[in-house]
Amino acid sequence: MTMVTEKTYLIPTTIKEAMAMAKANPGSFKYLAGGTDIMVNRFHGNEDSPCIIDISKINDLKGISKEGDYLRIGALEILEELKFKKEIKEEFPLLIKAALSVGAPLLRKTATIGGNVLCENRCLFYNQSEWWRESVGFCLKCEGDVCIATKGKKVCYSELVSDTAPALIAMDALVELADIDKTGQVKLESIYTGDGVTPRNLPETAILTAILLPLNREFKTDFYKLRERESLEFTSLTSAVAVDNKGKLKIALSGVDPKPVVVNGTVNDNKTELITKAKRGARAIENDMYSRKYRREMIGVYLNRSFKSLNI
Repeated sequence: MTMVTEKTYLIPTTIKEAMAMAKANPGSFKYLAGGTDIMVNRFHGNEDSPCIIDISKINDLKGISKEGDYLRIGALEILEELKFKKEIKEEFPLLIKAALSVGAPLLRKTATIGGNVLCENRCLFYNQSEWWRESVGFCLKCEGDVCIATKGKKVCYSELVSDTAPALIAMDALVELADIDKTGQVKLESIYTGDGVTPRNLPETAILTAILLPLNREFKTDFYKLRERESLEFTSLTSAVAVDNKGKLKIALSGVDPKPVVVNGTVNDNKTELITKAKRGARAIENDMYSRKYRREMIGVYLNRSFKSLNI
């Protein structure tokens, strides 16, 4: 693979127009919003689609509003700006904390919430320059025939590294999806496959248009992120815990599996058993700057801290 210059750069102003452009370029396009993920991957030669469809000018993907029992957050809302939104500050401060943990301030001024939820899975052996990957040998995620980390030939364990996804999932978020012939809403955690090569089960032409968070649940929440530096670094483990006004408890983790690790329970459940379930769901391998053993141990550390902080 070699880095390519975009041969086609399209800028739709409506969702319908974006769909038409996608339909006209099957198998050869990528949607672009903030660009903080896809452009880096293009620089590394991990993404070389000849057509880019820039959806950043579609106004229908912006804005925050209350619709029925949900707060609707447009997919193009900028991460850094979420902290100024009164509706989010009042009921969903967990989302602000997660958004402000993403990357560095300069990146957050461009990155979108939809883009962070859909960011590409990462691996220490994949997210390198092309010459590095060529010298080591291409892996399953870049047209090779073996996982460099495990030496296996069937499964890619590149990790979901979104920080906003665990926070949103812990609060039972839905996502609104638009496709050529339909629109709909599904649970956020349902869009992830657990396969590192194709980490999401969305149709190629689908656009994530909004995030929907349930209102009046009075969530009590806690959040932690493991990384080598306080800014810039992708997560090695993100942990989010939310408890609603009826005692429902939900744990969501990223950074330790190709998909979110989700554990549902109640405040009355045995906390040791909840931690055990979380650890069992985490298929972390040695493809991160931190060891598999350490990251799994930190799952217990973070969850115990959250249970204590939430007084449950």
